[in-house]
Amino acid sequence: MNEPLLTHNQVFSLKPETLEKRIMEYYQETQNSSLTIKYLVALRVRFKLGAQEFAHILEDLVRYLFMNTKATRTMKRFFYYFKDYFDAPEWKRLTLRVFPLRNFGEKVVSVARSLMSFVRPENTTEPDKP
Repeated sequence: MNEPLLTHNQVFSLKPETLEKRIMEYYQETQNSSLTIKYLVALRVRFKLGAQEFAHILEDLVRYLFMNTKATRTMKRFFYYFKDYFDAPEWKRLTLRVFPLRNFGEKVVSVARSLMSFVRPENTTEPDKP
């Protein structure tokens, strides 16, 4: 049975340098992006709980995972937790890459609505003008 890299106690008690080293080594050895992202989400929680030294921990790894690896279910699930790691143009491009069908669907709905706004319903009547 596979032992977890870090226990929940370690994630919330170890120093940032130790966590960075262990998570980087783990990813380099296993290339397991899903579990790596889960650990990074836990570190984001630690940051939100007040540990300011975790603000942009492992920024290079996060950027690499989201920009260069295949979009996994885990990546899509936790995607929005890492918005502040990217600037606006990168975020837009990344959203298109991670959620291609969602963006296509939104575009289709937008075009359909714009086309429907030009068509006037047949059953409406205008009030008589005096």
